[in-house]
Amino acid sequence: MMTHSERESKIPLSMDEFADSCEIESIAMDNLGVYLSLLEKWQRRFNLVGPKTLDDPWRRHFLDSAQLIPFIKSMQGPVIDMGTGAGFPGLVLSILGTPDVHLIESDANKTEFLRQVIRETKATATIHRVRMEDYDGPKATCLTSRACASLGALLDYGQRISKPGARALFLKGKTCPDELTTAQGLWHIEHTCHPSQSDPNGIVLEIHEFTRR
Repeated sequence: MMTHSERESKIPLSMDEFADSCEIESIAMDNLGVYLSLLEKWQRRFNLVGPKTLDDPWRRHFLDSAQLIPFIKSMQGPVIDMGTGAGFPGLVLSILGTPDVHLIESDANKTEFLRQVIRETKATATIHRVRMEDYDGPKATCLTSRACASLGALLDYGQRISKPGARALFLKGKTCPDELTTAQGLWHIEHTCHPSQSDPNGIVLEIHEFTRR
């Protein structure tokens, strides 16, 4: 039997419901609307996101990304979105006012899509078309990622591209407990698991500190 939150998640979230739930101003919403229009247009030619997720984009992509804003507000310095793909969550965070966001993505089609969204929304995010292991830009104070790699791999990459004491916000699914167990064999991880606002099976994994054992 479905829980109440699972039943709710089956009903697509409207643009207005998203704006109200996240208290987003009209200019930012206009820009997110442009973002979605471009995503739908580019998706016809390139596999930017899972096709079924566009049945409920305001929940699956925009709410999923925007839920990180309260965690990031207190942080200072570069935010690096690892393996950003179509820009989730990093480009959404930039459009919603997060400063100094850096998007790492190696795929040519995805980076060209990101450039067009940035041009049309005037977002301030910086794109780095490189593989994660080749990134040599500013060091992160905050790391973000969604559906990019296992937790262990993210920590391996993240340690190299972040400042001492950096924090991380990773959008994870139901495999998160297993990923944590595996990663803790090699890493000391101070963390908090927060329920996702967009997915009843999802977790916002907030990592306060991570050091190799």
